[in-house]
Amino acid sequence: MTLSFYLARRFFWVFLAVIGIFAGLIFLMEMAEQLRRFAGTNAGLGKTGLLALLRTPGALYQILPLLSVLAALALFLGLARNSELVAIRAAGRSGLAILWAPVLSALILGMATVAIFGPIVAATSRADERMSESMAQGARSVTSISPEGLWLRQGDGNKQTVIHAMRASLDGQRLIDVSFLSFGTSGSPTTRIEARTAYLTPGAWVLSHAKEWQFDRHENPERESQTLPEMIIETDLTQAQISDSFGAPQAVGIWNQPAFIATIEKAGFSALRHRVWFQMQLALPLFLAAMVMTGAAFSMRHSRMGATGLRVLSAVLAGFGVFFLRRFAQVLAENGQIPVGLAAWTPPLVAIFLSASLILQQEEG
Repeated sequence: MTLSFYLARRFFWVFLAVIGIFAGLIFLMEMAEQLRRFAGTNAGLGKTGLLALLRTPGALYQILPLLSVLAALALFLGLARNSELVAIRAAGRSGLAILWAPVLSALILGMATVAIFGPIVAATSRADERMSESMAQGARSVTSISPEGLWLRQGDGNKQTVIHAMRASLDGQRLIDVSFLSFGTSGSPTTRIEARTAYLTPGAWVLSHAKEWQFDRHENPERESQTLPEMIIETDLTQAQISDSFGAPQAVGIWNQPAFIATIEKAGFSALRHRVWFQMQLALPLFLAAMVMTGAAFSMRHSRMGATGLRVLSAVLAGFGVFFLRRFAQVLAENGQIPVGLAAWTPPLVAIFLSASLILQQEEG
């Protein structure tokens, strides 16, 4: 048990060291990117530095499985170089017995990452989006999902229109039980339109069974209101804007994902992308453990056996292969080609079985 605690502690500190090194590198690269992005604006070094700092956790979170491979390589190569690995094997420990402590540490670190670091990444992603929009002086997201339905916003320099719908089609082109409330430059409401449905076409909304009230032209808007079987309202919104403005799934913390998914589906949209992301996060601790086993399968040998560089290269390539296999499965699941659970849980299980078989083959050899 003492030996297991020693190996777990060594892996923990090596993992933190690898994360710290890459966090610094990512921050410097993001800093350079933001300085290039906002060159010629009034954004100072402080704002660009804060923006780079907000983006660092998200980028680090994406490559965390690859860092697990590097941490496993650093751990076992260090043990081999100091002849500690030989001493542990001489004490009667098999390869899998040596490996269980770092793997368990990776599982615990993965659960802590998903439960604690994941919401932090979501918060920094939202703060990064708000700050980027403020610095770029761009328009905010046009879409908002709430339990009361779907909210959209469109406008130009003359007026702004808020659109509310109780439900929508899966592609976002058809809104049901919809209302349009327009505001003038003074901020006062000018018109209100309620319709049974609104269908998005290129450059316009086509409304059916619509009723319009004019607030800025008549003293009694209800008396002067008009009902039309069809009405057309110009718009610069597109279907892609509506779908994409829900935001990335990683911008929603894992604790809020189930409620957010239920809200999206209640509004009539497909939450498949968020469901895939949620399952991927649940499987992340197991995936980190699988990546540790992948790195260990190529590095649990004494350094005097030679070919250390080749083994390191093989471990890195194997880690990248498993990482991109998981990413490929995620893309297939988001497009509805394979089940969500299969995409989330199969890559780590495959990596675990292959790594375990390679370690057992080395033991037999």
